[in-house]
Amino acid sequence: MSKYIYLKEQVYEANMEIPKEDLAIVTFGNVSGIDRTAGVVAIKPSGVPYHRLRVEDIVVVDLDNALVEGNLRPSSDTKTHTLLYKNFESIGGVCHTHSTYAVAWAQAIKSIPNLGTTHADHLTSSIPVTEIMSDDMIRRDYELETGNQILDLFTKQALSYEEIEMVLIACHGPFTWGKDPAKAIYNSIVLEEIAKMAYLTLQINPDADTIKQSLIDKHYYRKHGKDAYYGQGC
Repeated sequence: MSKYIYLKEQVYEANMEIPKEDLAIVTFGNVSGIDRTAGVVAIKPSGVPYHRLRVEDIVVVDLDNALVEGNLRPSSDTKTHTLLYKNFESIGGVCHTHSTYAVAWAQAIKSIPNLGTTHADHLTSSIPVTEIMSDDMIRRDYELETGNQILDLFTKQALSYEEIEMVLIACHGPFTWGKDPAKAIYNSIVLEEIAKMAYLTLQINPDADTIKQSLIDKHYYRKHGKDAYYGQGC
Protein backbone atom coordinates (compact mmCIF):
# COMPACT_ATOMS: atom_id res chain seq x y z
CA MET A 1 0.00 0.00 0.00
CA SER A 2 1.18 3.52 -0.76
CA LYS A 3 2.81 5.40 2.13
CA TYR A 4 0.77 8.39 0.95
CA ILE A 5 -2.58 6.60 0.87
CA TYR A 6 -4.14 8.95 3.43
CA LEU A 7 -3.34 11.95 1.22
CA LYS A 8 -4.32 10.23 -2.02
CA GLU A 9 -7.71 9.29 -0.54
CA GLN A 10 -8.38 12.90 0.50
CA VAL A 11 -7.43 14.18 -2.93
CA TYR A 12 -9.48 11.51 -4.72
CA GLU A 13 -12.60 12.33 -2.70
CA ALA A 14 -12.17 16.05 -3.35
CA ASN A 15 -11.71 15.49 -7.09
CA MET A 16 -14.87 13.42 -7.26
CA GLU A 17 -16.82 16.43 -5.98
CA ILE A 18 -16.00 18.29 -9.22
CA PRO A 19 -18.38 16.29 -11.48
CA LYS A 20 -20.83 15.75 -8.63
CA GLU A 21 -21.23 19.52 -8.22
CA ASP A 22 -21.16 20.23 -11.99
CA LEU A 23 -17.97 22.26 -11.68
CA ALA A 24 -16.39 20.81 -14.82
CA ILE A 25 -17.08 18.33 -17.60
CA VAL A 26 -15.17 15.32 -18.98
CA THR A 27 -11.54 15.62 -17.75
CA PHE A 28 -11.45 19.34 -16.89
CA GLY A 29 -10.39 20.51 -13.43
CA ASN A 30 -8.23 19.13 -10.65
CA VAL A 31 -7.74 19.14 -6.89
CA SER A 32 -4.48 18.60 -5.03
CA GLY A 33 -3.40 18.24 -1.42
CA ILE A 34 -0.07 18.60 0.34
CA ASP A 35 1.75 16.79 3.14
CA ARG A 36 4.13 19.52 4.26
CA THR A 37 6.05 17.23 6.60
CA ALA A 38 6.81 14.81 3.78
CA GLY A 39 7.17 17.62 1.23
CA VAL A 40 4.85 15.98 -1.30
CA VAL A 41 1.74 16.96 -3.25
CA ALA A 42 -0.94 14.55 -4.46
CA ILE A 43 -2.91 15.59 -7.53
CA LYS A 44 -5.29 14.25 -10.18
CA PRO A 45 -3.58 12.67 -13.20
CA SER A 46 -3.79 14.50 -16.51
CA GLY A 47 -6.65 13.70 -18.87
CA VAL A 48 -8.30 10.91 -16.84
CA PRO A 49 -12.13 11.06 -16.91
CA TYR A 50 -13.69 11.25 -13.47
CA HIS A 51 -15.81 8.15 -13.97
CA ARG A 52 -12.60 6.15 -14.46
CA LEU A 53 -10.53 7.81 -11.73
CA ARG A 54 -9.33 5.58 -8.87
CA VAL A 55 -7.51 6.36 -5.64
CA GLU A 56 -4.44 4.54 -6.93
CA ASP A 57 -4.38 6.81 -9.99
CA ILE A 58 -3.66 9.92 -7.90
CA VAL A 59 -0.12 11.07 -8.63
CA VAL A 60 2.38 12.21 -5.99
CA VAL A 61 5.07 14.79 -6.79
CA ASP A 62 7.51 16.85 -4.75
CA LEU A 63 7.46 20.64 -4.59
CA ASP A 64 9.87 20.78 -7.53
CA ASN A 65 7.33 18.79 -9.61
CA ALA A 66 9.44 15.62 -9.72
CA LEU A 67 7.46 12.38 -9.73
CA VAL A 68 7.47 10.62 -6.35
CA GLU A 69 4.77 8.01 -6.89
CA GLY A 70 2.41 7.02 -9.70
CA ASN A 71 2.29 5.52 -13.18
CA LEU A 72 0.44 8.40 -14.83
CA ARG A 73 1.40 11.97 -15.69
CA PRO A 74 0.21 14.50 -13.12
CA SER A 75 -2.23 17.24 -14.05
CA SER A 76 -0.93 19.76 -16.57
CA ASP A 77 -1.72 22.39 -13.92
CA THR A 78 0.66 20.86 -11.36
CA LYS A 79 3.19 23.69 -11.54
CA THR A 80 0.48 26.20 -10.66
CA HIS A 81 -0.48 24.14 -7.61
CA THR A 82 3.08 23.65 -6.35
CA LEU A 83 3.91 27.34 -6.77
CA LEU A 84 0.90 28.24 -4.63
CA TYR A 85 1.97 25.74 -1.95
CA LYS A 86 5.46 27.25 -1.90
CA ASN A 87 4.17 30.78 -1.43
CA PHE A 88 0.88 30.34 0.46
CA GLU A 89 2.45 28.51 3.37
CA SER A 90 -0.65 27.71 5.43
CA ILE A 91 -2.79 26.14 2.71
CA GLY A 92 -3.30 22.39 2.43
CA GLY A 93 -5.36 22.04 -0.74
CA VAL A 94 -5.77 23.69 -4.14
CA CYS A 95 -8.62 23.34 -6.65
CA HIS A 96 -9.01 24.42 -10.27
CA THR A 97 -12.32 24.05 -12.09
CA HIS A 98 -14.01 25.22 -15.26
CA SER A 99 -17.37 26.00 -13.65
CA THR A 100 -19.64 27.91 -16.01
CA TYR A 101 -20.39 31.15 -14.18
CA ALA A 102 -16.95 31.60 -12.63
CA VAL A 103 -15.36 31.04 -16.05
CA ALA A 104 -17.76 33.55 -17.59
CA TRP A 105 -16.58 36.24 -15.14
CA ALA A 106 -12.96 35.26 -15.81
CA GLN A 107 -13.50 35.47 -19.58
CA ALA A 108 -15.12 38.87 -19.13
CA ILE A 109 -12.03 39.84 -17.08
CA LYS A 110 -14.27 41.16 -14.30
CA SER A 111 -13.93 40.75 -10.56
CA ILE A 112 -17.11 39.58 -8.84
CA PRO A 113 -18.52 42.39 -6.68
CA ASN A 114 -19.83 41.76 -3.19
CA LEU A 115 -23.53 42.22 -3.87
CA GLY A 116 -25.11 40.32 -1.02
CA THR A 117 -24.85 38.40 2.21
CA THR A 118 -24.08 35.03 0.61
CA HIS A 119 -20.89 36.55 -0.76
CA ALA A 120 -20.23 38.37 2.52
CA ASP A 121 -20.53 35.13 4.48
CA HIS A 122 -17.27 34.04 2.86
CA LEU A 123 -15.22 37.17 2.18
CA THR A 124 -15.43 40.92 2.68
CA SER A 125 -14.04 41.93 -0.70
CA SER A 126 -14.79 41.28 -4.33
CA ILE A 127 -13.44 38.07 -5.85
CA PRO A 128 -10.36 39.33 -7.70
CA VAL A 129 -9.36 38.69 -11.28
CA THR A 130 -5.82 38.69 -12.64
CA GLU A 131 -4.48 40.70 -15.52
CA ILE A 132 -4.37 39.08 -18.97
CA MET A 133 -1.25 36.98 -19.35
CA SER A 134 1.38 38.57 -21.57
CA ASP A 135 2.71 36.87 -24.71
CA ASP A 136 6.11 36.49 -23.04
CA MET A 137 4.55 34.65 -20.11
CA ILE A 138 2.58 32.41 -22.46
CA ARG A 139 5.74 31.51 -24.37
CA ARG A 140 7.61 30.67 -21.17
CA ASP A 141 6.36 28.08 -18.68
CA TYR A 142 2.62 28.63 -19.05
CA GLU A 143 1.40 26.76 -15.98
CA LEU A 144 4.10 28.26 -13.77
CA GLU A 145 3.23 31.70 -15.07
CA THR A 146 -0.42 31.08 -14.23
CA GLY A 147 0.69 30.71 -10.63
CA ASN A 148 2.78 33.85 -10.96
CA GLN A 149 -0.31 35.74 -12.14
CA ILE A 150 -1.99 34.87 -8.85
CA LEU A 151 1.04 35.81 -6.77
CA ASP A 152 1.47 39.10 -8.63
CA LEU A 153 -2.18 40.01 -8.10
CA PHE A 154 -2.10 39.28 -4.37
CA THR A 155 1.16 41.18 -3.97
CA LYS A 156 0.15 44.25 -5.99
CA GLN A 157 -3.24 44.55 -4.31
CA ALA A 158 -1.92 43.59 -0.85
CA LEU A 159 -4.49 40.78 -0.58
CA SER A 160 -4.40 38.10 2.10
CA TYR A 161 -4.52 34.54 0.74
CA GLU A 162 -5.84 33.42 4.13
CA GLU A 163 -8.87 35.71 3.87
CA ILE A 164 -9.43 35.51 0.11
CA GLU A 165 -9.24 31.84 -0.84
CA MET A 166 -10.35 32.22 -4.44
CA VAL A 167 -9.29 34.01 -7.61
CA LEU A 168 -10.22 34.27 -11.28
CA ILE A 169 -7.51 33.85 -13.92
CA ALA A 170 -8.31 36.27 -16.75
CA CYS A 171 -9.61 34.49 -19.88
CA HIS A 172 -9.21 31.12 -18.12
CA GLY A 173 -11.08 30.25 -14.95
CA PRO A 174 -11.07 29.93 -11.16
CA PHE A 175 -8.55 28.65 -8.64
CA THR A 176 -9.40 28.17 -4.98
CA TRP A 177 -7.50 26.89 -1.96
CA GLY A 178 -7.97 26.11 1.71
CA LYS A 179 -6.68 24.29 4.76
CA ASP A 180 -7.11 20.90 3.03
CA PRO A 181 -8.45 19.46 -0.26
CA ALA A 182 -12.01 19.36 1.10
CA LYS A 183 -11.96 23.08 1.91
CA ALA A 184 -10.46 23.89 -1.49
CA ILE A 185 -13.32 22.16 -3.32
CA TYR A 186 -15.84 23.70 -0.91
CA ASN A 187 -14.53 27.13 -1.89
CA SER A 188 -14.94 26.24 -5.57
CA ILE A 189 -18.58 25.29 -4.95
CA VAL A 190 -19.16 28.57 -3.10
CA LEU A 191 -17.39 30.60 -5.79
CA GLU A 192 -19.56 29.17 -8.54
CA GLU A 193 -22.75 29.95 -6.62
CA ILE A 194 -21.61 33.50 -5.88
CA ALA A 195 -20.67 33.99 -9.53
CA LYS A 196 -24.11 32.78 -10.62
CA MET A 197 -25.93 35.00 -8.11
CA ALA A 198 -23.92 38.06 -9.12
CA TYR A 199 -24.60 37.45 -12.81
CA LEU A 200 -28.34 37.11 -12.24
CA THR A 201 -28.44 40.15 -9.96
CA LEU A 202 -26.80 42.33 -12.60
CA GLN A 203 -29.17 40.99 -15.25
CA ILE A 204 -32.14 42.07 -13.11
CA ASN A 205 -30.56 45.36 -12.11
CA PRO A 206 -27.43 46.42 -14.02
CA ASP A 207 -27.01 49.29 -11.55
CA ALA A 208 -26.92 47.07 -8.45
CA ASP A 209 -24.20 48.22 -6.08
CA THR A 210 -22.15 46.42 -3.45
CA ILE A 211 -23.89 46.03 -0.13
CA LYS A 212 -23.00 48.39 2.70
CA GLN A 213 -19.94 47.66 4.80
CA SER A 214 -21.84 47.16 8.07
CA LEU A 215 -23.82 44.30 6.53
CA ILE A 216 -20.70 42.79 5.00
CA ASP A 217 -18.93 42.92 8.36
CA LYS A 218 -21.88 41.42 10.22
CA HIS A 219 -22.16 38.42 7.94
CA TYR A 220 -18.42 37.81 7.61
CA TYR A 221 -17.45 38.16 11.25
CA ARG A 222 -20.33 36.13 12.63
CA LYS A 223 -18.71 33.20 10.79
CA HIS A 224 -15.04 34.15 11.06
CA GLY A 225 -12.74 35.48 13.76
CA LYS A 226 -12.59 35.31 17.53
CA ASP A 227 -16.19 36.43 18.12
CA ALA A 228 -17.78 34.15 15.51
CA TYR A 229 -21.01 32.54 16.68
CA TYR A 230 -22.33 30.81 13.54
CA GLY A 231 -22.39 26.99 13.63
CA GLN A 232 -21.34 24.61 16.39
CA GLY A 233 -17.65 25.51 16.69
CA CYS A 234 -14.81 22.99 16.81
